[in-house]
Amino acid sequence: MRGFAVALQPINILYCLLGCLIGTLVGVLPGLGPTAAMSLLLPATFHAPPVTAIIMLAGIYYGAMYGGSTTSILVNIPGEAASVMTCLDGYQMARQGMAGRALGICAFGSFIAGTLGLVGLTLVAPPLAKFALRFGPPEYFSLMCMGLVVLSFLTSTSMIRALMMACFGVLLGTVGIDTVSGSARFTFGVTELLDGIGLVPLVMGLFGISEILVNLEQATEREIFKTKVKGLLPTLSDWAQAKWALLRGTVIGFWLGILPGGGAVLASFVSYAVEKRVSKHPEKFGTGLIEGVASPEAANNSAAQAAFIPLLTLGLPANVVMALLLGALILHGVTPGPLLMAQNPDIFWGVIASMYLGNIMLLVLNLPLIGLWVQLLRIPYPYLMPMIIIFCILGSYSVANSMADVFFMFLFGIVGYVMKKLNFDSPPLVLAFVLGPLVEYYFKSSLMFSRGSFTVFFTRPISLICLTITAAIFAWSIVSGLRQKAQMLPREP
Repeated sequence: MRGFAVALQPINILYCLLGCLIGTLVGVLPGLGPTAAMSLLLPATFHAPPVTAIIMLAGIYYGAMYGGSTTSILVNIPGEAASVMTCLDGYQMARQGMAGRALGICAFGSFIAGTLGLVGLTLVAPPLAKFALRFGPPEYFSLMCMGLVVLSFLTSTSMIRALMMACFGVLLGTVGIDTVSGSARFTFGVTELLDGIGLVPLVMGLFGISEILVNLEQATEREIFKTKVKGLLPTLSDWAQAKWALLRGTVIGFWLGILPGGGAVLASFVSYAVEKRVSKHPEKFGTGLIEGVASPEAANNSAAQAAFIPLLTLGLPANVVMALLLGALILHGVTPGPLLMAQNPDIFWGVIASMYLGNIMLLVLNLPLIGLWVQLLRIPYPYLMPMIIIFCILGSYSVANSMADVFFMFLFGIVGYVMKKLNFDSPPLVLAFVLGPLVEYYFKSSLMFSRGSFTVFFTRPISLICLTITAAIFAWSIVSGLRQKAQMLPREP
C-alpha cells in the first residue's frame, strides 16, 4: 500500500507513462535498445526525486520488451535483442494474414508474464533482503567477483575477451582520487580526471555514439509487410494453444532473470528451445505457430521484472541495464542492497508498485497505437542520427557543465566503435566500471576488518561458496577451451 501511495502520485504516474512510451518507441525503432535510451536520458533525471527517476528508467527497460515484438512481427527485424526469437514465427504469422493475432498474443502475453513476474518480485525480494543482512564486506566482495565472472562468461562468445573488457572497466573505475589514501590515480596531470570518469559520458559514448557510427556504414532495409492488422484480441483457440507456452515462458524467464548474466535475451532463447522440445510437432516451429510467439515474449517480459530482485536486495546488477540503474541510484545518493527496504521503503516499494501500473499502461499503449508505431518505422535513419548526437552532447554537458565530459563521450564512442568491429562486448566493461569501485571498497574493508589477513575470504561460508563458484567457472572455461583446441588438432592416422 505504501508503494502504491508513492506510485500513484501525479508526477510519478506521468514519469511512468513517459518511461513506458519511450521504452515502446525504443523497442519499435531497430538499432537503439533500452541501454542506449537509458544512457541518453540519464542526465534528464538528475533534477527529479530518486524514486521518480528510477520509475521512468525502469519503464524504459520493460517498455522496450513490449515494443520489440511489433517490428519482429511486421518487419522481421527485432527492435530489441530479446525479440530475436519472436521473428521466427511472428513474421510467418503476419505473412499468413494473422499479424493481428500475433500482436495481440504478444501484448496480452507480455502483460500476464510481466504481472506474474512482479508478483514473484514482490514475494521473493523481502526474504532475500533479510538473508542479505548476513553479508559483510568479505561476502559482498566475493559475491561481486562471482557476478563479474559469471556475467563475463555469459555475455560473450570468448571468455578471454570478456574478462579483458571487465579488467579494462575496473581500471577505468579506479581513475581519480583514492577514497582511502586520498592520492590521485591514473590522472596523468589532467585536472578533469580528479573526480574520475563519469558514468554518463562512458555509456553515452559506448552505446549511443558507437551505435551511430556502426549504423552509418550499414544500410538497413525496412520493408514493412503490407497486411491489414486486424483481430488484435486473441480467440479462445489462441489462448488454448498458447496458455502452457505462456506459463512455461514466464517461469523460465523469472528464474533466468534473477541469475547474473541471464536476462531477457537468454530467457527468450531458452524458452523457445524448451517449447520446441516439449512440442508434439517441433517441425512446425518457424512456420507461424502461436506458441513460438507467446513463449519468448512471456520469457523476456518476466525476466525484465525479475532482474530487479538482485539489484534491489543485493545491490548486484544482473545485466548491463541493471548496472545503469545501479549507477543512477548511486548518483542520486541511494545505495541499493539489503538496507534499501528499511532505509528507503518509498523507493523500494514505489518502484515495484509503479511496474504494476506500467504493465497496464503498456497494454493500453501497444494495442490501439500499433498503426502509429508502424508509421514510425518509416522515419529515415539520417533524420534520427543528428537528433541522437545533439541529445548525447546536451546530456553529457549538463551533468557537470563540463566540455571535458563531451570530449570523453566522443572518445568512448570511438572506443565502442572499435570494440564492435573487433567483436568485443561492451556490457562487461560497463558492469565492471560500475562494480569496480565497490569491489575495491569491500576488499579494503575486509582487509581492515581482518588486520590484513586474506583468510577472511575463505573462513566465512558465504564468501567461500562464492569464490568456489568463481574458481569452478574459470576451470570450466579453461578445460572447455583446451578441449576445443584438441579437437581442432589433426589426428594421426
